[in-house]
Amino acid sequence: MKIRVLGCSGAIAAGYKTTAFLVDDNILVDAGTGVGDLSLDELARIDHILVSHAHLDHVLSIPLLADSVLRVRERAGRPAIQVHALPETLEALRRHLFNGVIWPDFTRLPSAESPVLCLHPIEIGQRLEIGGRSVEVLSAVHTVPACGFAIDAGAASGHAHWVFTGDTGPNPALWKRLAQLRVSQLVIECAFSDSEHELALISRHLSPAQLGRELDQLGEAVDVYITHIKPGEIRAVMAGIDGLASRHRLHPLEAGQVLEI
Repeated sequence: MKIRVLGCSGAIAAGYKTTAFLVDDNILVDAGTGVGDLSLDELARIDHILVSHAHLDHVLSIPLLADSVLRVRERAGRPAIQVHALPETLEALRRHLFNGVIWPDFTRLPSAESPVLCLHPIEIGQRLEIGGRSVEVLSAVHTVPACGFAIDAGAASGHAHWVFTGDTGPNPALWKRLAQLRVSQLVIECAFSDSEHELALISRHLSPAQLGRELDQLGEAVDVYITHIKPGEIRAVMAGIDGLASRHRLHPLEAGQVLEI
């Protein structure tokens, strides 16, 4: 299984793209600004989008992607792109993006019978079979309803999982579930430095000290990739992370990176 990091920043600046991961060329996990680096042919191959929550840095490329590939997929006779998210997230997309004001309703275009996007509700704990992969929906604790995802790399890997926590603060339920899975790679956020600990708590993100306490709850040592750091804060956040006495192997993510399991 190949995971291409299209974006992994908590905001934008030159060289920084917001959250988006491309799995096996056909599954998009979140749809931040990094999606714009894909060619039209690559965009047209995306059949599924897993959305962790409704915040703009994770969803803003969905309407633009729909507009870009509508004609290509229609000419090729491709079915609708399947968008999988919590019911509250789907309602936010309908109300605030696909409302005919911010953007056309691509869940009804080019026709209500054959739209380019189809929205599917999911729930925490559900296991999906999509795009040739088994995906479990994980809990997350954020300021809006949110989730993460564990994607099974398949039998050849011994059913190792790539785990994306989504945006989350401290989350005991996550570690309880991950203890029951074979976790190979964990992508977890750390949006703020320890000097902004209170802001991290209020916004339900992690700071390095909190991240260390969260990772202590994960059993076997795994490769941990840090995501969602704000531009301009990387040095401060990574200084805190480098100071953690963790048994796990901690790496900062970068746009353009490719992970494999």
